[in-house]
Amino acid sequence: MSTPTIRGIRPAGAYIDECVTDLRAIREQWGDLLAAVEQAPASEWPPREYRTVDIQAAARDDATEPAIGRLPLVLREHPAPANLAALDAAMSVEEALFTACDVIAGRVQRPVRYAASQQRGRHRYQPDQADRDDPARWNLPTHSASVTGRAAQPGSRVHGLHWAAVWLEGRALSEAHGDLFTPTPAPVVEDLAAVARRARRIVERALNRDGRPTKLDRPCPWCGGLLTAHTRSGDPSAAAIVCATGEACGAPVPLDRGRRIWRGTDRVGLRLALEAAQRRTEDSAA
Repeated sequence: MSTPTIRGIRPAGAYIDECVTDLRAIREQWGDLLAAVEQAPASEWPPREYRTVDIQAAARDDATEPAIGRLPLVLREHPAPANLAALDAAMSVEEALFTACDVIAGRVQRPVRYAASQQRGRHRYQPDQADRDDPARWNLPTHSASVTGRAAQPGSRVHGLHWAAVWLEGRALSEAHGDLFTPTPAPVVEDLAAVARRARRIVERALNRDGRPTKLDRPCPWCGGLLTAHTRSGDPSAAAIVCATGEACGAPVPLDRGRRIWRGTDRVGLRLALEAAQRRTEDSAA
């Protein structure tokens, strides 16, 4: 028999599960958001969906960034982004997760050990390089120190948001890595869950995946009726397109409550039909 929730107080495990789910959703959609930065916003179908080849191209472009065993999709500088809303969303989410990593590392991550070395007959203690370079460690950014000549370093932020989300998931689950981390306190996990929840909403709103219907800017190829895209937050595969004409629409898809509707693989046929209609329009105008 499950223990009832008292006065709305939720068990810590609920925050952990939701936090992990939201972080994974951000990771899975991050490549789409970066691709959206370079695409002009439009009411199109699929709504902010990008083909695998486009995401792979973005990954190839990012391959020149430092990776150290990881393949990040890094938000780069865009002197003239095509979609300012997508860029603002990406920058906001990136900063939120990076800041969460910095704060949590200060709470649960062991400082770098110092190792003894002998120089000119004297014992000196220096940071243990192997411990400092442990791939599981989150390294904080450093600021410029002009007096000593040290340049500012991005720390683990250089690996991109994808790695930050993976690292945060490990802290939410209190995964062990030797003695590098202590268990993450429940209040910290609760705060992280709130950050992840807000970040996911920002990503999905920028990608038109937050459940709001979107009127497409092209009519139904079969009847000329208005097409509306319906999405489900966090589940792009559940998206559907509905034609407003009704039974009179001759599209070769099932009727649902008197409307033609495209789901699943039927959406591919609609996309091809929309592209063919667009080409016919362009050819006739030429």
